Amino acid sequence: MTMIYTEDQLAIRDLVRDFMARRVKPHLRELDDKGEFPQDIYKEAFEMGLHCLQIPEEFGGAGLDYVTMAVALEEMGRCDPGFAITMLSTSMTLKCILLGGNEEQKQRAADILIPGAHGSFSMTEPNAGSDTLSLRTTARKDGDDYILNGTKCFATNGAYSDLYVIIATVDRSLGSKGTVAFMVEGKTPGLSVGKHENKMGLRLSNTCDLFLEDVRVPAANMLGSVGDGIKIALGGLDTGRIYNAAVAVGIAQNALEESVAYAKTREQFGKPIIENQAIKMMLADMQIGTEAGRQLVFGAMRLLDAGVKKVSMEASCAKTFCSDNAVKVTTDAVQIFGGYGYSKEYPVEKMMRDSKIFQIFEGTNQIQRLVVSRELAKLY
Repeated sequence: MTMIYTEDQLAIRDLVRDFMARRVKPHLRELDDKGEFPQDIYKEAFEMGLHCLQIPEEFGGAGLDYVTMAVALEEMGRCDPGFAITMLSTSMTLKCILLGGNEEQKQRAADILIPGAHGSFSMTEPNAGSDTLSLRTTARKDGDDYILNGTKCFATNGAYSDLYVIIATVDRSLGSKGTVAFMVEGKTPGLSVGKHENKMGLRLSNTCDLFLEDVRVPAANMLGSVGDGIKIALGGLDTGRIYNAAVAVGIAQNALEESVAYAKTREQFGKPIIENQAIKMMLADMQIGTEAGRQLVFGAMRLLDAGVKKVSMEASCAKTFCSDNAVKVTTDAVQIFGGYGYSKEYPVEKMMRDSKIFQIFEGTNQIQRLVVSRELAKLY
């Protein structure tokens, strides 16, 4: 694989690669088995600023361009995507506030998250997944405050966050025009955490339910105005989908590298299986798909770096292709490893488990295809 990186991109890649190899990889099997949230490791990552790589310098972030962010995320995903998603959730929480908040809100959120805290963006509900306008969390005006009531699910970092972005509605009959987004601090009375999901993959990340029971939030914590909730959420999700696509590329790259190394040493019929034409074709397709996904991610990131505001088409294309490819490549990796691929003694079964969620979260790939078709109808 030949890639042209800037000196800064190489420095970031090597920094992330070293940290993941030194602090995360040695503990992966144990952490994955137990489904633990390694706070000590995340604390070190905060100290390095890995949770705010793309946040502007004026708010205390590293101010990386989007392409360099893709390089960093691929490296995280190449070692453990659960770690990457934990970092991303904090970054995306702050990103949504930077998109929809006023200057005081932006600075207050940065003061909470940048020094080293988890953030959580929460829109999904038990009855509102792909159908975002079915959300039932309510925001009722009460003097200078709003009272929030409802249940959120699949909240990444939910049990450990110091700051949440909560999407709610003031009136379901208004559809998107009734949606609102609020900054809610972690210790706010009435906000409680449900059980941690015992997930198939991404087991180093925390995912849980959130319960809001008469949570009183100052009106000054509303991002934007009434009617801006879904717009703010979708603005963050477009960028988030490309971020997740970059992580999926890292998963596929890891599976490819492990498969090539194994195929060189595993002998059957008196020769390494990499000399078998069937294996050669599988490996070639794994490389083709992974490199194509990488270029989709870089292309979308370059648009963001150029200041393009609307990248729904590119984000959905990248997210869909890269996640589908990650599932295919990791499944093929298990096949190349044969019976050993199905064993937890070898690394590829974890990659297969980790990859599946990328076809589901941040909008299922079926929804992404609807987004692409909708954008096509506008273009032609």
